[in-house]
Amino acid sequence: MKKSLVLAMAMALGVTASAYAANPFSDVPAGHWAYDSVNKLAAAGVIDGYADGAFGGDKLMTRYEMAQIVAKAMAKGANVDKLAAEFADELDTLGVRVANLEKKADNVKITGEFRLRYWGYDNEVDTGKSMDKDATKLRSRIWINGQVNDNWTYTGMIENIQDLHNDNGDEDTKFQRAYVNGRIGGVKVQAGRYHFSDFYDAMIYDDRMDGVQLSYGKDINLTVGYGKGSDTSKTDKWENNCEDMYYAQLGAKIGVWDAKVGYYKFEDQGSLEDDNELWGVGFVVPVVKDLKLDGTYLMSDYDKNDCDDDGFMVGLKYRGAKASQVNSWGVWAKYYDMAVGTYVAPTFEADYDFGLDSEGFEGYGIGVDYTVAKNIVAAVKWYDLEGKEGSKDNQTIYGQLNFTF
Repeated sequence: MKKSLVLAMAMALGVTASAYAANPFSDVPAGHWAYDSVNKLAAAGVIDGYADGAFGGDKLMTRYEMAQIVAKAMAKGANVDKLAAEFADELDTLGVRVANLEKKADNVKITGEFRLRYWGYDNEVDTGKSMDKDATKLRSRIWINGQVNDNWTYTGMIENIQDLHNDNGDEDTKFQRAYVNGRIGGVKVQAGRYHFSDFYDAMIYDDRMDGVQLSYGKDINLTVGYGKGSDTSKTDKWENNCEDMYYAQLGAKIGVWDAKVGYYKFEDQGSLEDDNELWGVGFVVPVVKDLKLDGTYLMSDYDKNDCDDDGFMVGLKYRGAKASQVNSWGVWAKYYDMAVGTYVAPTFEADYDFGLDSEGFEGYGIGVDYTVAKNIVAAVKWYDLEGKEGSKDNQTIYGQLNFTF
C-alpha cells in the first residue's frame, strides 16, 4: 500500500492538531494535494517521515507500518473502527487492544450447531422416551448474540429437533433461549429464559429455566438464582411450567483443587410428586498431566418409604476433544450410586428411569470423543446401570456427531 493512498483514507480520520509547522517534509511542498493532510497528521504525531526529511508518499508500506498509523490515530481518539478491524491481527501483535472496536463493527453475531444423535437400548423397563430399542434424532440450534452496550448483551436460541425414529417424521421447533447478561456494580446478572446447569457434572439439573441469576467473585465465586423449571425437561416428568426452583452455588480454587458446594430446592418436582431439597459437595483435582479426578456427594431430603436419600459419583477424565483442534481427543469413566432424589433433569444419555420403587440407580459409564475435522466432533458413550432395589438392568450405547459453525 502506498503512503499516498493512506493519506486519502486519513482525511476521514478526524485527527486534529492545534497548530503545525509549514513544510514538514521536503517532498510535500505547499500546493501539493496532500499538503494539509500531511501537515495535520504529522503535527498530531500520527505519521513520521524518513531521516532525510522526505515523506516518501510513493513508497510501498507493510501492513505493520499501516497498523502503526492506525494505532497512533486510535490513541488520538480518531474514529477508525473499520481500519482497526482490518488490521486487528497486526494491532494485537503491537499490543493494541481493539476488542471494543470489534464489538461495534460486529454488533450482532449468529452461530449454530447441528448434531446427529443415536441411542441403542437393552433395557428391562420402559425408557419413558417413546422409544423402543433404538432412536435417532437430529438437533439444530441457531444462536443470536447481540451487544446492547459495553456492559450488557442479549442471547437468543432457536432449536429444531427431528425424530428420525418416528415413522411420521415428527419434528419440533421452539425459541428455547432469550436472556440478557450484564453487570450491576461488581455483580454479574443473567435474566430471562436461560440454561442452568449445576456444577456436579450436570447430574442434578441441566436444562432451560425462566428466572434470574446473580454471580459475584472470581477465584471464590458465589451464584444464586430463582426461576421456574422447564416443562420439557429431560426427565419428561414435569407436570407443568410452574415449579419454583431456588439454588445457591459456591466454587473456590484452592491450589490445584477446584472445590464446590451447592444448595438446590425444587417445589413440586414432577418426577417425585413432592418437594425436593438437595445439598452437594464436590471437587476436581489433577492427578497427572491431562488426567483429572472428580468426586461428588449429594444429599436429598426425599426419603419416602425409608429409601436412600444420598448418592455419589467418582470419575476420571483424560484430555478432551476440542472443536478447533483436529485430532484432539479424550476419554472418561465414571461410577454412579444415586438415590432417586439426587437427580432431577440431568444431561445423561443413559436410560436411568427405573421408577420410584427402585430407589435410584447404580452402575458405570465410559466414553470417548474425537475431533475428526475442524468444528466436527464425534463421541461414543456406554452405560451399564441397574436399579438399587430389584433386578432391573439397563444398558445404553450413545453416539453423536456434532457440527458447529
